[in-house]
Amino acid sequence: MPSGLKERLSEILAKKGILTEDKLNEALKIQKGKGGSLGDILVSLGAVSQNELLAILSQELGIPPISLSKYKIDPKIVKVMPRKIAVNYQMMPISRIGNVLTVAMADPLNVFATDDLKQVTGMEINPIITTKDDIKVAIEQYYGSAVTTEIETLVRETAAEPAAIKKEEAAAVNLKSLALATPVVKLTDAIVLDATKSRASDILIEPMDEDVRIRYKIDGIFREAQSLPKSVQSSVVSRIKVMSNLNIAEKRLPQDGRFKVKIQNREVDFRVSTVPTAFGEKVALRVLDKSQATLDVDKLGFEQEPLQELKKASKRPHGMILVCGPAGSGKTTTLYSVLKFIDSPQKNFVTVEDPVEFLLPGINQVNINPGIGLTYAATLRSILRQDPNIIMVGEIRDLETVDIAIKAALTGHLVLSTLHTNTATGVIMRLMNMGVEPFLISSSVILVAAQRLVRQICPRCKEQYEVPKGILDKLKIKPPSGGVKFYRGKGCASCFKTGFKGRVGLIEALTLNAEIRALIARRAHENEVYDAARKAGLITLRECGLRKVFDGTTTLEEVLRVTLGEQD
Repeated sequence: MPSGLKERLSEILAKKGILTEDKLNEALKIQKGKGGSLGDILVSLGAVSQNELLAILSQELGIPPISLSKYKIDPKIVKVMPRKIAVNYQMMPISRIGNVLTVAMADPLNVFATDDLKQVTGMEINPIITTKDDIKVAIEQYYGSAVTTEIETLVRETAAEPAAIKKEEAAAVNLKSLALATPVVKLTDAIVLDATKSRASDILIEPMDEDVRIRYKIDGIFREAQSLPKSVQSSVVSRIKVMSNLNIAEKRLPQDGRFKVKIQNREVDFRVSTVPTAFGEKVALRVLDKSQATLDVDKLGFEQEPLQELKKASKRPHGMILVCGPAGSGKTTTLYSVLKFIDSPQKNFVTVEDPVEFLLPGINQVNINPGIGLTYAATLRSILRQDPNIIMVGEIRDLETVDIAIKAALTGHLVLSTLHTNTATGVIMRLMNMGVEPFLISSSVILVAAQRLVRQICPRCKEQYEVPKGILDKLKIKPPSGGVKFYRGKGCASCFKTGFKGRVGLIEALTLNAEIRALIARRAHENEVYDAARKAGLITLRECGLRKVFDGTTTLEEVLRVTLGEQD
């Protein structure tokens, strides 16, 4: 720290005219009550951004800034500073020349940090400035995740348990004691926590021949997270079964359950499915994190034209709206968002789901249970006697369900549901294949939509690149007049080297007009319906995706991946 440094952060910002007295007093009050860095508090209050703070401090203190995401650190240098100090003081060693250690710091005014590091390393400290986010990502990249480190330790502890506990035994009492062993509990909890912190939507625990593979689904793509020794397989599976109230002694049949945990002051639901495989039971967990869910139809990322069609249809008093797409494409989230958009205390809302994913305040949600005869069809028959205005059916799977849903749409109810097809026009053909009469489809359905999710480019490692004109011509892609810039993610620790972080929705929405209804009534081919839809202004999934490419949200490869084979 420079010897001439005497000004406090508040004085520096006040001198620059950035910090008002009211904002400073508010920040100091928060600091007095909760503690923490004044800089972090000011950033959280919106008084200054991290990058502004970085630039101002660099200029005033005469300390150079650095972007750690663009800097490769020698692993030997990292070992000089213990992980605990790096985390506690938010700093990262960069280089060493002789007895001088250069350290990137989020708070260069923290003299206690530099003094402690000097005592631990026995070196002179040369500070440079970076953002707190950069420090956090660098610590995860070079020291490893704290949770990952804990998992590795717990695996060793679990594997070191007595051989009697590691053996697979049929007796439920032995399996239960195995599942409640302390290292097993901690190991399972650590895996769940690590997946949640990584923004995973699914966790797979897959038994292999010699080990157990743990994979997380992040932004729609699976990546390998951990590899556990075979000896802990039964322990971890039994622990998850206990948490989900499943039969821990039953290993021959698939089972389904769910459990809820509290992580960082928020509740996260997990849907659990077990399936017997050649090497043992495979467990799939669907992570339902309400804090990550965007139940606002305006924030799903849809283009304005299809979004307006969806909103317009949802305000109709009766009829059927169908959303299609593969598993994990956000169909249920879209329907929840529509329900929230039209929610009103003057209306009676009922949903029929398998299972209920998120609890919506003010809406009656029914969880079906085929094992006791509570099927989609049986539930629909019952709720129609309770005079609902809007009905959401989680999924149309058979003719009986779709028949009741269509009759409900024809008798004054607005029905929302999902179907597994690829395109909007494909929904019509799918209903006919299920045995629905064309005149019923044309009379009841008001809008069909197809949906996909594409990964967004990571903002930390976003870079521009050129796409050869020959490739664009081959793909029949015409960029907007005036040219366009293409972007991609280089890959960094923040996005797990994938170049992507987060997802955004694509949707094609087809409103049935008189011409399309006439085509359906005479059982026209899907291509004829598609041509009529295009003539009426249908914007396809491919076109929506290309708009996201042209505005720098996603990559061309990503759009082609999710729309390959679709009509365009």
